[in-house]
Amino acid sequence: MLEDFFAFNELFPWFFPSLSFILGAITGSFLNVCILRIPLEKSIISPGSHCVCGRSIPWYHNIPILTWIFLRGRCHCPERRPFSIRYPAIELLTAILFLTCWLLFPPGKALCGFVFVAILICATFIDFDHMIIPDRFTIGGFLLGIFLAFLFPSLHDRESFLPLLASLQSGILAIVGGLIGSALILWIGILGSMALKKEAMGFGDVKFIAAIGAFTGWQGAVFSIFGGALIGLLGVVVWRAINLFRKAPESKATPEKSQVNEKNMSSEDDVAEELPEGGMVSFGPMLAAGALVYFLFLDYWVDQYFADNAAFLFPG
Repeated sequence: MLEDFFAFNELFPWFFPSLSFILGAITGSFLNVCILRIPLEKSIISPGSHCVCGRSIPWYHNIPILTWIFLRGRCHCPERRPFSIRYPAIELLTAILFLTCWLLFPPGKALCGFVFVAILICATFIDFDHMIIPDRFTIGGFLLGIFLAFLFPSLHDRESFLPLLASLQSGILAIVGGLIGSALILWIGILGSMALKKEAMGFGDVKFIAAIGAFTGWQGAVFSIFGGALIGLLGVVVWRAINLFRKAPESKATPEKSQVNEKNMSSEDDVAEELPEGGMVSFGPMLAAGALVYFLFLDYWVDQYFADNAAFLFPG
Protein backbone atom coordinates (compact mmCIF):
# COMPACT_ATOMS: atom_id res chain seq x y z
CA MET A 1 0.00 0.00 0.00
CA LEU A 2 2.84 2.41 0.83
CA GLU A 3 4.48 1.54 -2.47
CA ASP A 4 1.28 2.52 -4.30
CA PHE A 5 1.15 5.78 -2.35
CA PHE A 6 4.72 6.75 -3.27
CA ALA A 7 4.21 5.68 -6.87
CA PHE A 8 1.08 7.84 -7.14
CA ASN A 9 2.92 10.74 -5.52
CA GLU A 10 5.71 10.49 -8.08
CA LEU A 11 3.26 10.50 -10.98
CA PHE A 12 1.19 13.39 -9.59
CA PRO A 13 3.46 15.41 -7.27
CA TRP A 14 0.95 18.28 -7.15
CA PHE A 15 -2.00 16.17 -5.95
CA PHE A 16 -1.32 15.76 -2.23
CA PRO A 17 -0.04 19.32 -1.69
CA SER A 18 -3.18 20.63 -3.40
CA LEU A 19 -5.34 18.27 -1.36
CA SER A 20 -3.70 19.40 1.88
CA PHE A 21 -4.35 23.07 1.00
CA ILE A 22 -8.01 22.38 0.20
CA LEU A 23 -8.40 20.27 3.33
CA GLY A 24 -6.84 23.09 5.34
CA ALA A 25 -9.27 25.65 3.92
CA ILE A 26 -12.26 23.41 4.71
CA THR A 27 -10.89 22.74 8.20
CA GLY A 28 -10.39 26.48 8.70
CA SER A 29 -14.05 27.06 7.91
CA PHE A 30 -14.98 24.51 10.59
CA LEU A 31 -12.52 26.11 13.03
CA ASN A 32 -14.36 29.41 12.59
CA VAL A 33 -17.50 27.69 13.86
CA CYS A 34 -15.61 26.18 16.80
CA ILE A 35 -14.05 29.52 17.73
CA LEU A 36 -17.43 31.23 17.78
CA ARG A 37 -19.58 28.57 19.42
CA ILE A 38 -17.45 26.55 21.83
CA PRO A 39 -16.82 29.41 24.31
CA LEU A 40 -20.58 30.07 24.33
CA GLU A 41 -21.24 26.35 24.95
CA LYS A 42 -23.23 26.04 21.73
CA SER A 43 -23.35 23.02 19.45
CA ILE A 44 -20.85 23.06 16.59
CA ILE A 45 -23.13 20.77 14.58
CA SER A 46 -26.57 22.32 14.81
CA PRO A 47 -27.81 24.70 13.60
CA GLY A 48 -25.91 24.93 10.34
CA SER A 49 -24.08 28.01 9.14
CA HIS A 50 -26.32 31.05 9.12
CA CYS A 51 -26.13 34.78 8.56
CA VAL A 52 -26.29 37.28 11.41
CA CYS A 53 -29.84 38.02 10.30
CA GLY A 54 -30.79 34.38 10.96
CA ARG A 55 -31.07 33.13 7.37
CA SER A 56 -29.27 29.87 6.58
CA ILE A 57 -26.30 30.08 4.22
CA PRO A 58 -26.56 27.93 1.06
CA TRP A 59 -23.60 25.70 0.25
CA TYR A 60 -22.56 27.76 -2.78
CA HIS A 61 -22.15 30.77 -0.48
CA ASN A 62 -20.15 28.77 2.04
CA ILE A 63 -17.02 28.00 0.03
CA PRO A 64 -13.89 28.68 2.11
CA ILE A 65 -11.88 31.79 1.18
CA LEU A 66 -13.62 32.27 -2.17
CA THR A 67 -17.03 33.20 -0.74
CA TRP A 68 -15.67 36.29 1.01
CA ILE A 69 -13.98 37.40 -2.22
CA PHE A 70 -16.99 36.79 -4.47
CA LEU A 71 -19.42 38.47 -2.07
CA ARG A 72 -16.96 41.30 -1.40
CA GLY A 73 -17.05 40.78 2.32
CA ARG A 74 -20.84 41.02 2.66
CA CYS A 75 -23.53 38.47 3.46
CA HIS A 76 -25.80 37.16 0.72
CA CYS A 77 -28.95 38.35 2.50
CA PRO A 78 -30.87 41.40 1.16
CA GLU A 79 -29.39 43.64 3.85
CA ARG A 80 -25.88 42.80 2.54
CA ARG A 81 -24.40 43.09 6.00
CA PRO A 82 -20.58 42.99 6.18
CA PHE A 83 -18.84 40.06 7.83
CA SER A 84 -15.35 40.13 9.24
CA ILE A 85 -12.29 39.44 7.14
CA ARG A 86 -11.12 37.23 10.01
CA TYR A 87 -13.20 34.34 8.66
CA PRO A 88 -11.37 33.97 5.32
CA ALA A 89 -8.09 34.88 7.05
CA ILE A 90 -8.39 31.88 9.38
CA GLU A 91 -9.34 29.65 6.43
CA LEU A 92 -6.33 30.85 4.43
CA LEU A 93 -4.00 30.57 7.42
CA THR A 94 -5.10 27.00 8.11
CA ALA A 95 -4.73 26.08 4.44
CA ILE A 96 -1.19 27.50 4.27
CA LEU A 97 -0.13 25.75 7.48
CA PHE A 98 -1.57 22.41 6.33
CA LEU A 99 0.33 22.76 3.06
CA THR A 100 3.51 23.66 4.94
CA CYS A 101 3.19 20.58 7.15
CA TRP A 102 2.77 18.34 4.12
CA LEU A 103 5.76 19.83 2.31
CA LEU A 104 8.08 19.67 5.34
CA PHE A 105 7.25 16.35 6.96
CA PRO A 106 6.66 12.70 6.12
CA PRO A 107 2.95 11.79 5.78
CA GLY A 108 2.49 10.50 9.35
CA LYS A 109 4.00 13.57 11.00
CA ALA A 110 2.16 15.83 8.54
CA LEU A 111 -1.19 14.37 9.63
CA CYS A 112 -0.24 14.97 13.26
CA GLY A 113 0.72 18.48 12.24
CA PHE A 114 -2.76 19.05 10.81
CA VAL A 115 -4.29 18.21 14.19
CA PHE A 116 -1.72 20.31 16.07
CA VAL A 117 -2.31 23.33 13.82
CA ALA A 118 -6.08 23.09 14.32
CA ILE A 119 -5.66 23.02 18.11
CA LEU A 120 -3.29 26.00 18.08
CA ILE A 121 -5.56 28.11 15.88
CA CYS A 122 -8.69 27.43 17.94
CA ALA A 123 -6.91 28.06 21.23
CA THR A 124 -5.32 31.26 19.92
CA PHE A 125 -8.47 32.98 18.72
CA ILE A 126 -10.64 31.84 21.61
CA ASP A 127 -8.03 33.18 24.01
CA PHE A 128 -7.95 36.45 22.07
CA ASP A 129 -11.73 36.80 22.30
CA HIS A 130 -12.51 35.42 25.76
CA MET A 131 -9.22 35.13 27.68
CA ILE A 132 -9.84 31.40 28.16
CA ILE A 133 -8.68 28.17 26.53
CA PRO A 134 -11.31 25.41 26.79
CA ASP A 135 -10.22 22.08 28.27
CA ARG A 136 -11.01 20.25 25.05
CA PHE A 137 -8.00 21.99 23.48
CA THR A 138 -5.70 21.70 26.50
CA ILE A 139 -6.41 18.45 28.33
CA GLY A 140 -7.93 17.00 25.17
CA GLY A 141 -4.92 18.17 23.15
CA PHE A 142 -2.53 16.59 25.65
CA LEU A 143 -4.27 13.21 25.49
CA LEU A 144 -4.63 13.39 21.72
CA GLY A 145 -0.94 14.25 21.34
CA ILE A 146 0.04 11.19 23.37
CA PHE A 147 -2.27 8.98 21.31
CA LEU A 148 -0.90 10.30 18.01
CA ALA A 149 2.66 9.92 19.29
CA PHE A 150 2.01 6.20 19.87
CA LEU A 151 0.22 5.88 16.53
CA PHE A 152 2.79 7.87 14.49
CA PRO A 153 6.29 7.58 16.01
CA SER A 154 7.53 9.97 13.33
CA LEU A 155 5.87 12.77 15.32
CA HIS A 156 8.91 12.64 17.62
CA ASP A 157 11.28 11.34 14.94
CA ARG A 158 11.43 7.84 16.41
CA GLU A 159 12.47 5.05 14.08
CA SER A 160 13.25 1.43 14.88
CA PHE A 161 13.21 -1.97 13.23
CA LEU A 162 10.70 -2.79 15.98
CA PRO A 163 7.61 -0.61 15.33
CA LEU A 164 6.24 -1.19 18.83
CA LEU A 165 9.49 0.06 20.39
CA ALA A 166 9.40 3.23 18.27
CA SER A 167 5.77 3.84 19.28
CA LEU A 168 6.62 3.36 22.94
CA GLN A 169 9.55 5.76 22.75
CA SER A 170 7.46 8.38 20.96
CA GLY A 171 4.60 8.07 23.44
CA ILE A 172 6.95 8.46 26.41
CA LEU A 173 8.49 11.57 24.83
CA ALA A 174 4.99 13.03 24.45
CA ILE A 175 4.16 12.37 28.12
CA VAL A 176 7.47 13.76 29.34
CA GLY A 177 7.14 16.79 27.10
CA GLY A 178 3.73 17.62 28.48
CA LEU A 179 4.73 17.12 32.11
CA ILE A 180 7.98 19.10 31.93
CA GLY A 181 6.42 21.95 29.99
CA SER A 182 3.42 22.29 32.30
CA ALA A 183 5.60 22.04 35.43
CA LEU A 184 7.96 24.74 34.16
CA ILE A 185 5.24 27.21 33.26
CA LEU A 186 3.41 26.47 36.51
CA TRP A 187 6.48 27.50 38.53
CA ILE A 188 6.94 30.57 36.33
CA GLY A 189 3.35 31.52 37.10
CA ILE A 190 3.79 30.92 40.84
CA LEU A 191 6.97 32.99 41.03
CA GLY A 192 5.43 35.71 38.88
CA SER A 193 2.39 35.89 41.13
CA MET A 194 4.62 36.20 44.18
CA ALA A 195 6.62 39.01 42.58
CA LEU A 196 3.65 40.95 41.20
CA LYS A 197 1.33 40.29 44.15
CA LYS A 198 -1.40 39.21 41.73
CA GLU A 199 -2.19 36.33 39.40
CA ALA A 200 0.45 36.34 36.67
CA MET A 201 -0.77 33.41 34.59
CA GLY A 202 -3.97 31.46 34.19
CA PHE A 203 -4.08 27.72 34.79
CA GLY A 204 -5.36 27.30 31.24
CA ASP A 205 -1.88 28.23 30.00
CA VAL A 206 -0.40 25.47 32.17
CA LYS A 207 -2.70 22.90 30.60
CA PHE A 208 -2.13 24.38 27.14
CA ILE A 209 1.64 23.96 27.35
CA ALA A 210 1.05 20.31 28.33
CA ALA A 211 -0.77 19.85 25.02
CA ILE A 212 2.05 21.60 23.17
CA GLY A 213 4.65 19.42 24.89
CA ALA A 214 2.81 16.26 23.86
CA PHE A 215 3.22 17.26 20.20
CA THR A 216 6.69 18.83 20.37
CA GLY A 217 8.47 17.18 23.29
CA TRP A 218 9.96 19.04 26.25
CA GLN A 219 12.32 21.03 24.01
CA GLY A 220 9.40 22.44 22.06
CA ALA A 221 7.49 23.19 25.25
CA VAL A 222 10.42 25.14 26.72
CA PHE A 223 10.95 27.03 23.46
CA SER A 224 7.23 27.83 23.29
CA ILE A 225 7.38 29.52 26.69
CA PHE A 226 10.44 31.69 26.13
CA GLY A 227 10.32 32.00 22.35
CA GLY A 228 6.59 32.72 22.53
CA ALA A 229 7.21 35.46 25.09
CA LEU A 230 9.74 37.07 22.75
CA ILE A 231 7.36 36.84 19.80
CA GLY A 232 4.60 38.34 21.93
CA LEU A 233 6.85 41.21 23.03
CA LEU A 234 7.73 42.00 19.42
CA GLY A 235 4.03 41.84 18.51
CA VAL A 236 3.10 44.30 21.26
CA VAL A 237 5.82 46.72 20.14
CA VAL A 238 4.65 46.57 16.52
CA TRP A 239 0.99 46.91 17.58
CA ARG A 240 1.68 50.00 19.64
CA ALA A 241 3.81 51.52 16.88
CA ILE A 242 0.99 51.03 14.36
CA ASN A 243 -1.53 52.62 16.73
CA LEU A 244 0.84 55.52 17.32
CA PHE A 245 1.02 56.25 13.59
CA ARG A 246 -2.74 55.78 13.20
CA LYS A 247 -3.51 58.22 15.98
CA ALA A 248 -1.32 60.95 14.51
CA PRO A 249 -3.50 61.74 11.44
CA GLU A 250 -6.71 61.13 13.40
CA SER A 251 -5.75 63.81 15.91
CA LYS A 252 -5.72 66.34 13.07
CA ALA A 253 -9.25 65.46 11.97
CA THR A 254 -12.04 67.93 12.73
CA PRO A 255 -14.73 66.96 15.28
CA GLU A 256 -17.32 66.82 12.51
CA LYS A 257 -15.26 64.28 10.51
CA SER A 258 -14.62 62.20 13.60
CA GLN A 259 -18.35 62.00 14.31
CA VAL A 260 -19.07 60.94 10.73
CA ASN A 261 -16.41 58.23 10.87
CA GLU A 262 -17.86 56.87 14.11
CA LYS A 263 -21.31 56.60 12.55
CA ASN A 264 -19.97 54.78 9.49
CA MET A 265 -18.12 52.11 11.45
CA SER A 266 -19.64 48.63 11.30
CA SER A 267 -20.23 46.92 14.64
CA GLU A 268 -18.67 43.72 13.30
CA ASP A 269 -15.47 45.47 12.30
CA ASP A 270 -14.91 47.33 15.56
CA VAL A 271 -11.55 46.46 17.08
CA ALA A 272 -9.68 47.71 20.09
CA GLU A 273 -7.38 50.55 19.14
CA GLU A 274 -4.76 49.57 21.69
CA LEU A 275 -3.94 47.00 24.29
CA PRO A 276 -5.35 47.68 27.75
CA GLU A 277 -2.97 49.57 30.00
CA GLY A 278 -2.00 47.39 32.95
CA GLY A 279 -4.57 44.81 31.94
CA MET A 280 -4.30 41.09 31.34
CA VAL A 281 -2.68 40.00 28.10
CA SER A 282 -3.48 36.62 26.58
CA PHE A 283 -0.42 34.39 26.83
CA GLY A 284 -2.00 31.49 24.93
CA PRO A 285 -1.45 33.05 21.48
CA MET A 286 2.21 33.63 22.35
CA LEU A 287 2.61 29.99 23.38
CA ALA A 288 0.91 28.91 20.16
CA ALA A 289 3.18 31.13 18.05
CA GLY A 290 6.30 29.75 19.73
CA ALA A 291 5.05 26.17 19.33
CA LEU A 292 4.30 26.70 15.65
CA VAL A 293 7.71 28.23 14.91
CA TYR A 294 9.44 25.37 16.70
CA PHE A 295 7.33 22.61 15.13
CA LEU A 296 7.66 23.86 11.56
CA PHE A 297 11.12 25.40 11.36
CA LEU A 298 13.37 25.30 14.43
CA ASP A 299 13.02 21.85 15.96
CA TYR A 300 16.42 20.61 14.75
CA TRP A 301 18.29 23.74 15.84
CA VAL A 302 16.60 24.02 19.24
CA ASP A 303 17.10 20.31 19.98
CA GLN A 304 20.76 20.61 18.98
CA TYR A 305 21.17 23.64 21.24
CA PHE A 306 19.83 21.75 24.24
CA ALA A 307 21.95 18.70 23.38
CA ASP A 308 25.13 20.78 23.13
CA ASN A 309 24.45 22.47 26.45
CA ALA A 310 23.72 19.13 28.12
CA ALA A 311 27.02 17.75 26.78
CA PHE A 312 28.86 20.81 28.11
CA LEU A 313 27.27 20.66 31.56
CA PHE A 314 27.45 16.90 31.91
CA PRO A 315 30.54 15.75 29.97
CA GLY A 316 31.12 12.06 29.52
